[in-house]
Amino acid sequence: MRTDVSPALVLHLRGPVLLGPDQEIPEVWVIDGRIRHERPELPAGTDIQQIDGYVVPGLADLHCHLGIADGGGGTTLEAARQQALTDRDTGVLLIRDAGSIIDTAPLQQQPDLPRLIRCGRHLARTRRYLFGYADELEPEELPAAVTREAGRGDGWVKLVGDWIDRGVGDLTPCWDAEDFHVAARAAHHAGARITTHTFGESTLPLALDAGFDCLEHATGLTDETISRTAEAGVPVVSTLVNVGEFESYASQGEKKFPDYAAHMRRLRAGRYDRTRDAHDAGIQLLAGTDAGGVLGHGIIHDELDEFARAGLDATTILDAATWAPRRFLGVPGLEDGAPADLLVLARDPRTDHHALRERSHVVLAGQIVA
Repeated sequence: MRTDVSPALVLHLRGPVLLGPDQEIPEVWVIDGRIRHERPELPAGTDIQQIDGYVVPGLADLHCHLGIADGGGGTTLEAARQQALTDRDTGVLLIRDAGSIIDTAPLQQQPDLPRLIRCGRHLARTRRYLFGYADELEPEELPAAVTREAGRGDGWVKLVGDWIDRGVGDLTPCWDAEDFHVAARAAHHAGARITTHTFGESTLPLALDAGFDCLEHATGLTDETISRTAEAGVPVVSTLVNVGEFESYASQGEKKFPDYAAHMRRLRAGRYDRTRDAHDAGIQLLAGTDAGGVLGHGIIHDELDEFARAGLDATTILDAATWAPRRFLGVPGLEDGAPADLLVLARDPRTDHHALRERSHVVLAGQIVA
């Protein structure tokens, strides 16, 4: 994992420092890459830089693909590094990589990059996903593949739950109910959690029945599955920017697969209502961009704007992008002793989420990096 780097000076951040939606303190100190809630004992002559502003944890992107080139295909490790730097400079300091073509583990050793939690490679049914992206397999291979990816990643496995079935001409689940159960059992037995890519309505009950730990996109949520997801306490990573691209997917497939095209357009049209209903029902929404491949990096603020279009208030948006992802992944925020991965803002983001675009400082492991 990432190694913290000692900063060249001590930072004194005069807030408010936002520890949570309803919790703040007036100031913190940053020394040796760590947050201190009380002034530390410092040698005479210590260089102290005072910074004023609203202090929040670094933004999180819980559905990001480092190492996938624009338009598809794997990148070099250096290109993946540049993708991570692009995300970092928008304020993203925590990434859950939701599937990569290349091994991005070496990026975790580079202290100027965001904290990275990897899912390993996508697991998909044979010829039921984007060409070249995934480890494609059949149901009998699923337990071993899940176990393998659990070992290769950082406690997460990603299963492609549905995709277009060209024989049917529409979205269908890629696996049957028992396959979902087998995958979840294998992941949990290996000490990992499992999430699934899901666009269609019929996949969600299968994943919920099997005990999946997270849902990616979840464009097919219905009243019934919203209620079930909320009751199970399963979060949703919404990727609304990507869902906005469904019109282009529909247009591309319309000639050969008109039912698929119509279905994708319905899912796109309902995206804001579905997101708002999910939040109102108590589902924890988590910010994720789906950057990499189809979408470029550095679009976290576009994703937060989409939450606002769905009717979420500024504090909810801030929670989905900062505190909630850290709670879910077990990553500290601004607690005493936590790594100093934070943003300093000119305005209060609890009243206007656009304040997150107005960063005076991006601090990573105690270093001012942007």
